Amino acid sequence: MKLIAIRALFTGATGLFLSIFWLHASAQTVPPMDAVADKLPPGAWRVTGLPAVKKPFTRYDTVPMDAKTVLRVQTDKSYSNLTYTFAPAISAGILRWRWRLDQPVAGADLRRKDGDDTPIKVCALFDLPLENISFFERNLLRMARNATGQYLPGAAVCYVWDQKLATGTELTNAFTKRVHYVVLNSANTPLQQWVSHKRDLRTDFMLSFHTESATVPPLLGITVGADADNTEGSSLAYLDDLTHMEQ
Repeated sequence: MKLIAIRALFTGATGLFLSIFWLHASAQTVPPMDAVADKLPPGAWRVTGLPAVKKPFTRYDTVPMDAKTVLRVQTDKSYSNLTYTFAPAISAGILRWRWRLDQPVAGADLRRKDGDDTPIKVCALFDLPLENISFFERNLLRMARNATGQYLPGAAVCYVWDQKLATGTELTNAFTKRVHYVVLNSANTPLQQWVSHKRDLRTDFMLSFHTESATVPPLLGITVGADADNTEGSSLAYLDDLTHMEQ
């Protein structure tokens, strides 16, 4: 099992300094983030925006809540992702976390480019080989990797909280087929309450990308994020107890 505890330190103009603590154990819960704060090696989590696009970054920081320290995610006409990359890539397993939404993104509609915003998401990034991807998208991905200098994933499954679409909805990102959305919570889920999730990443990858791969590729990393740049709105959400267990 690999347990993930996130600690975010707000650093003013530069945005964030983020880190991660790995613990190999049989326990099912992550130790409190403040309890391991002094042991966290720097630089494992990183915040990334859109290449060559100047937009405000979504803000990530930690706050006390219910006798714990949790990750707060705030958007204001902003975009960014908080990503941890496994080095080397690992086998996809079971992903657990809990989140709560206090303020949705007004006007968000994941079916349209001008509404492609979400107040909270957790994404699994897979190393899908280029030869599995169509010629057109393969070249787009290569160009994106060259432009950013980053090894961008060939496939991503993103779990989202969305107020417009029904729970259980699955759809492709309006901008790229490399990202598939799975709506886990919707308007019928009460706001300002914690909701826990457990997902089998292998099953979800095959449901989303079975036409491109007969096997589950290695897991490159995990992303936490939120954005409100397309709708020029704002949102507030929280996340805690993020855990990945290989099987």
